[in-house]
Amino acid sequence: MIALFKRIVVFLLTWEARLVLARHKPQIIAVTGSMGKTTTKDAIFAALVAGGLHARKSEKSFNSEIGVPLTVLGCDNAWNNPILWAWNILRGLVVIAAPSYPKWLVLEVGADRPGDIETTARWLRPDVAVFTGIPDVPVHVEYFDSPRAVVREKKRLAAHLKPGGLVILNGDDANLASLRTEYADACITYGVSSRFEYTALGYEIRYERDTPVGIGFSAVHDRESVRVTLDGAIGYPRVYAGLAALAAAGVAGVPLVRAAEGLAAWEPQPGRLRLLKGIKGSIIIDDTYNSSPAAAFAALDTLGSIRTAGTRIAVLGDMLELGRFSSDSHRELGTRAAQSAGMLVTVGFRSRAAAEAARDAGMRDEQVRQYDQGESAHAGKELEPDIREGDVILIKGSQGMRMERAAEELMAEPERAADLLVRQGKEWERR
Repeated sequence: MIALFKRIVVFLLTWEARLVLARHKPQIIAVTGSMGKTTTKDAIFAALVAGGLHARKSEKSFNSEIGVPLTVLGCDNAWNNPILWAWNILRGLVVIAAPSYPKWLVLEVGADRPGDIETTARWLRPDVAVFTGIPDVPVHVEYFDSPRAVVREKKRLAAHLKPGGLVILNGDDANLASLRTEYADACITYGVSSRFEYTALGYEIRYERDTPVGIGFSAVHDRESVRVTLDGAIGYPRVYAGLAALAAAGVAGVPLVRAAEGLAAWEPQPGRLRLLKGIKGSIIIDDTYNSSPAAAFAALDTLGSIRTAGTRIAVLGDMLELGRFSSDSHRELGTRAAQSAGMLVTVGFRSRAAAEAARDAGMRDEQVRQYDQGESAHAGKELEPDIREGDVILIKGSQGMRMERAAEELMAEPERAADLLVRQGKEWERR
């Protein structure tokens, strides 16, 4: 009965969303990839708004068969409340007839299983498709035959572009190289490893009184260069999101300098390499929204690059939905943690392989702690006595591991958890 109700709701909301797009004809920027979609979407929105454009973005991570139409209609997730779902459907009818509507939509399009992007892209028909990156072992690979199948599914977004549409892609990602060739006449690239249409140079972590506060880099496009500063979060993933935003803003006619000003005012989302004040003068890198091998390795590289007189501590929960790649990925995670951190705390039975690999890579027994599934808060609480001023604590794990509970135990302002951490609503409290 629940499955039937969901299918009916998805059908009705999608039908309404298609009517809205047909009537109001907004320009659609759709963002896909296996990492960084939400960060990139938010960055693009910030750059567009800075240029004075009337835009709407997906709230949180609305990127599914139901999340995309909800964003088009401007409705909220009603969770398990049938009355609120009925209200959303009624609101959709009002939006169809409304006299005004945003000129730009910035949407995430995700894929948990084969066919997800094809189903959405077929009716969405974006004007611009932004590809953030598809690592060799992407998130959700458990439900696909192979990583290459994930790549093929993501690429379906470009296949359904409107006539004259553009592709914006991460030029550093080898898995996207075929798109660059296929859409050579309608492709804009960005990256850091060589010169692309939009290139970042001079990346640095910005400090105030020896405390990391954000990052900075120079964005180069054609013969123009602008300094970009992004506060509140850290790491190269944020650079890539900023470059994608500058490229998308350029397509929309926003000047490079104005778009960079929008990025400077961009507030980082919770749980995505966000910098938080920790207890006893420590710093938390809160990356608890989700995890995959590539994202976890990038987070560990970020941890290892921070200048500190204290200890670098990695608190890592299981990476889920990796299928047959799980064991090897967790072992590599432990090896990388031994290179980047002076202490490793693991949560979950999959991460036991990470702890073992960290010891094999040279970590001593006293540098490694292990906790079971569901013990993220306990892991954070038991770490408290060992925290010292200047310590930097990376906290990361897949959604189901609820690693934000460890962050709440270690943050200096736990009373602000509802504002600073992910998954703090009433629906999540029940889980």
